[in-house]
Amino acid sequence: MIQNLLFDLGGVIIDLDRNRCVEAFTRLGLKDANSFFGEYSQQGAFAKLEAGQITVDQFHNELRKLLPDGATDAEIDYAFEQFLLDIPEHRLIALQELRQKYGVYLLSNTNPIHWNSIISRQFTKMGLELDGYFDGVVTSFEAKCCKPSAEIFQYTIDQFKIKPEETLFLDDSLKNLHASEPFGFHTLHVTEDFTKLLPKQFIK
Repeated sequence: MIQNLLFDLGGVIIDLDRNRCVEAFTRLGLKDANSFFGEYSQQGAFAKLEAGQITVDQFHNELRKLLPDGATDAEIDYAFEQFLLDIPEHRLIALQELRQKYGVYLLSNTNPIHWNSIISRQFTKMGLELDGYFDGVVTSFEAKCCKPSAEIFQYTIDQFKIKPEETLFLDDSLKNLHASEPFGFHTLHVTEDFTKLLPKQFIK
């Protein structure tokens, strides 16, 4: 019996545009910008920031070494934020409805630049805070580890005090889903809007 829903964020709740981010960094002067951004994980300073291995200031300084002289923190952040689009309001409404029947949790590979800007604005745009949608949140930069590591799944179980065998994990990455299965999580590969994929008993 499923008691909990564990959601990925990017590509599941919030829409992404990887190419828009690559183009923004290319315009800023980052050589081979495409190589830094994978479909489900990042490379270089981007990966370090996501894993909580460096601070935002250290990230800016590492990026500046790869950019033309004069690139500002704001310009770097703006280019990085182009990775994220928005959260359609019907998904936010669905999360509220799901909380009426299930424990709803978030497990995200993300970074403080995204988290404290676009992500924060998207979740608060309907007048609620994060706790209006989730019973608990784990971010990679705070946990200091990223999916698909076993460490972050164990961290999530310990933080939320949930039983994996009672939890459905929704992610757009098969690698992440497979990594969760040894813990006993049920999984759902999100290949389209999650409100269309969840069985009717989950969403009114």
